[in-house]
Amino acid sequence: MTVHAPLSAAERAEFEAFATGIANNARALSLPRFRRPVDVTLKGDMSPVTAVDRGVESMLRERIELAWPAHGLLGEEYGASRVDAEFVWSIDPIDGTRSFISGWPLWGTLIALLRQGQPVLGILDMPALDERWIGHVGVGTTLNGLPCRVSACRSLADATMYTTTPDMFTPDEWAAFDRTSRAAYARRFGGDCYSYGMLASGHIDAVIESNLMPYDYLAIAPVVEAAGGVMTDWEGRRLGLDSGGRVVAAATPELHAAIIASLKD
Repeated sequence: MTVHAPLSAAERAEFEAFATGIANNARALSLPRFRRPVDVTLKGDMSPVTAVDRGVESMLRERIELAWPAHGLLGEEYGASRVDAEFVWSIDPIDGTRSFISGWPLWGTLIALLRQGQPVLGILDMPALDERWIGHVGVGTTLNGLPCRVSACRSLADATMYTTTPDMFTPDEWAAFDRTSRAAYARRFGGDCYSYGMLASGHIDAVIESNLMPYDYLAIAPVVEAAGGVMTDWEGRRLGLDSGGRVVAAATPELHAAIIASLKD
């Protein structure tokens, strides 16, 4: 998984300082509204959205555009601009809006930096839990400043596997997931983006999902990969701006290969 034109140490430090700063700003906007009355509307795809989602993304976009006017942007609520730029930021202001509006703490803010179309820096921030993963591809992943690492699980039969909900799969995809997950040691549902943090920290071994958008996985991929894991689409291809919505994240190459083979069976 070669990353073209990786960030230099100075670039990593500069971009991480900026990204953690805006993540702090996002948390300051979202957390005070959690478990408080909030108006919910439905978007065209019938997914819920709140003023918190839109307010956080507006703030993040404004901060990025001010600091890096030549960089591209991709966000859940307000779309994309300049995605052919060398550097592109991907933001999901509230990943897990259904969790947010139901008082469930497993929602997060996702911020990614891509270089030449590939994610190189990812932040997975969980405001209600006060947990934050930062992943630099080729360097490492930290949880609240301390290094973390995926598990050593290599066998599907030994793996604990997560997905957010069966509702994200088509019937054919569900059949593939059901077959694969029943071959695992355990399967669990729920978690939204939090499952990937648990994977990066070695507590679970795999996540399989579908019907995702780029802003759902671009920040997560560096977190998982820099912790030693593997994250691709269902065909085993590296994730980028143009990937489809089906992802597999696994602790080891051996487990990843077993999952890919099972999904194709």
